[in-house]
Amino acid sequence: MDDDAARAWAAVEALAARPRASAIRPLFAADPKRFERFAHRAGDLLVDLSKTSVSDEALAALLGLARACGVEARRDAMARGEPINATERRAVLHIALRAPRSAGFRVGEEDASATVHDTLGLMRAFTEAVHAGEIRGATGERFTDVLNIGIGGSDLGPAMVARALWREGVSPMRAHYLANVDAHAWEALRPRLDPARTLVLVASKTFTTQETMLNARLVRAWLAEALGEAQVGRHLAAMSTNLEATRAFGIDPTRVFGFRDWVGGRFSLWSAVGLSLALALGWGEFARLLAGAWTMDEHFLSAPLERNLPVLMALVEAWHVNALGYPARAVLPYDERLARLPAHLQQLEMESLGKRVTLAGTLVTHATGPVVFGEPGTNAQHSFMQLVHQGTTPVPVDFVLVARPDHTHVENHRALLANGLAQAEALLRGKSAEEARAEMAASGMPEAEIARLLPHRVFPGDRPSTTILLPRLDAATLGQLVALYEHKVFVLGALWGVNAFDQWGVELGKQLAGPIGKELAEGKVRAGAHDGSTAGLLEAIRQAQEPPPAA
Repeated sequence: MDDDAARAWAAVEALAARPRASAIRPLFAADPKRFERFAHRAGDLLVDLSKTSVSDEALAALLGLARACGVEARRDAMARGEPINATERRAVLHIALRAPRSAGFRVGEEDASATVHDTLGLMRAFTEAVHAGEIRGATGERFTDVLNIGIGGSDLGPAMVARALWREGVSPMRAHYLANVDAHAWEALRPRLDPARTLVLVASKTFTTQETMLNARLVRAWLAEALGEAQVGRHLAAMSTNLEATRAFGIDPTRVFGFRDWVGGRFSLWSAVGLSLALALGWGEFARLLAGAWTMDEHFLSAPLERNLPVLMALVEAWHVNALGYPARAVLPYDERLARLPAHLQQLEMESLGKRVTLAGTLVTHATGPVVFGEPGTNAQHSFMQLVHQGTTPVPVDFVLVARPDHTHVENHRALLANGLAQAEALLRGKSAEEARAEMAASGMPEAEIARLLPHRVFPGDRPSTTILLPRLDAATLGQLVALYEHKVFVLGALWGVNAFDQWGVELGKQLAGPIGKELAEGKVRAGAHDGSTAGLLEAIRQAQEPPPAA
């Protein structure tokens, strides 16, 4: 960390050390127009940051921090295709995936925009041929279902979008996603699929991802048993760069759609990895998803920091995590169609920002990625929101609201919105001892009972939240929402001085799983190969898997 960044961090921390730095209610009392100044728009989204304890002075210090940490310069370097993923010496250019060809993004000598649009053209031709019935299964039937086999970024993003945007009677195909190597997932999914009408996509850049390939072999065997080995290839396609491995698996090279190493897994739903979305939703919907994300990209690349939504959201998060010491954040989409959004954001944020060393390889001296968790509202109100309201450590919340539903059940949607708004207001306002006492007294409760219950009925309030309002949930607004969070992650990586685009932390477990799997297969534990706990568990598993003695 250079001297300018160190001074900027010190200025932010000094403000946080002031008495009542975490208080929010006084800010509203002092400024009736706080919402107007702290709610910002970009594209179709409204983001309300007013229910946080970021004051004008704190915001100025945080903006100074963004400049001292070189957020703008790093953003511009990303757009130029420079290798800002320093540990892997790669560019980070997922914005090119949703930009028009005329944007002219480049990575070295490569015209990245042309590469993207060449692939999009192939994807579109394949998608439209499937929908038109020009590409059919082995029995001559049209494909009605698409099964995407992947894991991590090759599953979470597409699965989230498919759930959000798929419409019965409108969307051309049904989408299914298989990620977990636990074969119970496949056994639960298999009865819902007809092999004669199922198109299977295998999403693995290297075509070696262990979980994905184990599942792919399971599904391939299912197809072969039902249709015959010679017909399997008619039901397969892949998103990969390993043409030799896909050919050996039986996939025609014309059905393999690639993507470059400047596309990170958790940012890849916009790439060929999104083929399941194009097939399930239709090419027009997929194109609108890309266009929505590009709307947010243009905002992020051009808006001044003071009005730049991803920057402002990242600065608020840094205030919560670093200045106030809040180690977690909840994401509550008040729309059942966004049920998988928290899971997607968990990977996007925790895999990107869960780092303990800086870009320079030195240990970080401050907190980095918080724990991200969530559940759709109103379900969350009956599970973990008790902790959020009255727990010992505040948990900032992102409320995601959709103004207009796609159904006609007005009363239900009104109740949904009312609950989301009320939860945010309750976190802000709380309930004082005087208010709780008056409320109980008005109900006729005896004084002794009031005294007994009073401590339990007090809510501290001043609990921060951000509200993101979408006018409707469609492909364009969802694209904007996801891109908003992607760019927020980018800014946080710059503020914290970490590489948000590698994920070395997932490698060690993979390395150890191979030898352990061999021991499980052989039914014996290598002496001295493991810690005592792992060795003991391996032995317990071996014993549990032994056949029972004959009667």
